[in-house]
Amino acid sequence: MNYKSVCLLSFYCYVYLLPLGAVAHNKSEILKSNTENIAPDKTANADLEKIRTRIIEDLLEPAVKEGEITQLIKTIKPDGSWPNINYQDVSRTGFQHSEHLQNMLDMGRALKKPGSKFQGNPELKKAVSAALDFWLKHDFICDNWWWNEMGTPGHMINILLVLDTDLTPTQREKGLKIANRASLEAFGARPGGDLIQIAAMLGKQGLFARDEQVVEKVVRVMADEIKVTTGRGLKPDLSFHHRTDNVISTLSYGTGYASSFAYWAVKIAGTKYTLPESAMKLLVDYFLDGICQSMVYGRYPDLGAKNRDLSRKDILSPASAELAQNLLLASNYRRDELADIVKIRQGEIKPNLARTHFFWHSEYFTHQRPNYFASVRMHSSRGNNMEEPHNEEGLKNHHFADGSNFISRTGQEYFNIFPVWDWQKIPGTTVVQKPALPHWKQIAKKGKSDFVGGVTDGNLGAAAIDLTSVHDPLKARKAWFFFENEYVCLGAGITAEADYPVATTLNQSLLNQQVTVKRNNQKETLPSGEHTLDKVSWVAHDNIAYIFPTPTALHLKNNTATGNWREINHHTWATTKEVKKDVFKVWLDHGIKPQNASYAYIVVPNLAAAQVEAYRKKAPLEILANTPELQAVNNKATNVSQIVFYQPGKINISKGLTLTAQSPCMVMVQTGKNGIQKLTVSDPSRKLQSLQLNITSRFEGTGDNWQANWQGKKEGTTIQVKLPADGLAGQSMVLEAKNK
Repeated sequence: MNYKSVCLLSFYCYVYLLPLGAVAHNKSEILKSNTENIAPDKTANADLEKIRTRIIEDLLEPAVKEGEITQLIKTIKPDGSWPNINYQDVSRTGFQHSEHLQNMLDMGRALKKPGSKFQGNPELKKAVSAALDFWLKHDFICDNWWWNEMGTPGHMINILLVLDTDLTPTQREKGLKIANRASLEAFGARPGGDLIQIAAMLGKQGLFARDEQVVEKVVRVMADEIKVTTGRGLKPDLSFHHRTDNVISTLSYGTGYASSFAYWAVKIAGTKYTLPESAMKLLVDYFLDGICQSMVYGRYPDLGAKNRDLSRKDILSPASAELAQNLLLASNYRRDELADIVKIRQGEIKPNLARTHFFWHSEYFTHQRPNYFASVRMHSSRGNNMEEPHNEEGLKNHHFADGSNFISRTGQEYFNIFPVWDWQKIPGTTVVQKPALPHWKQIAKKGKSDFVGGVTDGNLGAAAIDLTSVHDPLKARKAWFFFENEYVCLGAGITAEADYPVATTLNQSLLNQQVTVKRNNQKETLPSGEHTLDKVSWVAHDNIAYIFPTPTALHLKNNTATGNWREINHHTWATTKEVKKDVFKVWLDHGIKPQNASYAYIVVPNLAAAQVEAYRKKAPLEILANTPELQAVNNKATNVSQIVFYQPGKINISKGLTLTAQSPCMVMVQTGKNGIQKLTVSDPSRKLQSLQLNITSRFEGTGDNWQANWQGKKEGTTIQVKLPADGLAGQSMVLEAKNK
């Protein structure tokens, strides 16, 4: 197994497979090492033995790769080391020692797995024992705390559980001492993903030592940790924050959080340690409405929810069905939805998800449909623009949350594109095209704008950002309006003071077959290369159309791009070896120092080039406004209008229907035969306590926090809304008419 694979496998084993758990309760008691219990105790309670057996069986489950095991036996040195591992480099970006740990686990599995060719093999037993003794003798410490407090202890307890009765008393004692560094008193034991993982490692330590008190307390702590929090951890919008920077980490630490709880819920099922159903229900809600809503079809990770991990190979690989399967085994809650996710992830049924969600704690918006997925990633003054490039990963993420907008039909449009990406042309963003990005240590900065948010009724919605760049002298007001079959992208007030051009990028994805454009009223297929085009009506690529209401000048590349992983990741595996990929990239050039520039385009997925012109002629979308003060779109086919008021204002939605907002806000209006059926409102600034709207149409109704009163034809309807506060500030409110 090569070093890169081991490093990545090690990371995923402990982010996604290790048991999670806990806030520290009586930490010193949990951490007591009872060396008298290290040896097998046949009198231990039956429930503990049942869980212990299940955990060991799970560790033995992966297939034994006989060729690799043979090679490990052949190449191990008499002292228990391997010649291909650098044992001197203990740096944060090195520490190839992780390969030694993985080798021991693989060998232990081959030795103990029933039916393995190597089961009970004396030569293998001698080799794995020598490898363990070598580690215990040197007790390697990494410059990265994670390995010392989580990675190495996590591997070690797994190795101890697998080898179990084949361990010597000295190996048991010294191995458990290393495993016990996974401590709730340690630096890394912070609320969020890491503390939970560390607590779960304690659970395995308790199982290994057959310490019933440790297991009982750890399971109790796990149950207490499945909760919504105002700090690190699970947020009220069902996104996940690992740190206090308000940067989303749902698909990294947050998935590890859910995976490990579900893993342990199954392992302790049917015993006295079973988790309460209330905790399981929240966990299922988080999985379905948080994790799956941040993934294309609930299967492929949306890069819009990613951070520095984009600089790792294969990070957008499809998720396995294991987490959903474990939740099905552990709970009866929302079983049909969980079963669908299992089938989707196993490729047994076509995607059937249709939901729109704005994660207001993370400034992240997703629009899920059975045949496409789109997202918007933003940042605000309520948090940082991006995760810090910890361990020198994600070295070009400067503009990733500046309104990035990703569109996917297959889930593979951006797979491993990142070493060749132009990181100043991230899809959806408006960015000053500098000669070079600032140093990677300057990536993470506090946001500058509070008007950042979304409005949604759970089916359709819009997102908006009053962008003030944290890296460049640039401002822009950007909004996205999502409907059933398409969405509209608007930008206004684009102003910059830098001596470089400003570009808005529509997309930058892997090239998939030909690119077709219509310009100067002529349709043509573009040859491979770089193109500067005028009067373009639309562009079609990979069954996605980009349509311009007014013919537009643009730049397009459909050729081979080059780069390397080292430019975005400084880990040992990431080399300067050239990577080549065919890329589709299209952008608008606003020129140098633009003043009040704007753009408008419509994105229509699942539309072949031959169908674009027919759609364009009958397009149901009407752009009502695109100014620095107001952006709005109306869908005439579905009678849905979405409006962004950057300041108090008025808009004519249709004949006889005018909407006035007394404060900056976002509004979605649904009309029907009997007038307005539904209003959805939100406060992107999170500063308002209440909101007043006036509508010329009749709209009557009342709710716990709102009231609409018809004042007559002259005054129209006045709507008073008490907005959500505290952890719910930024959430949308849906106002239903009394008589729809």
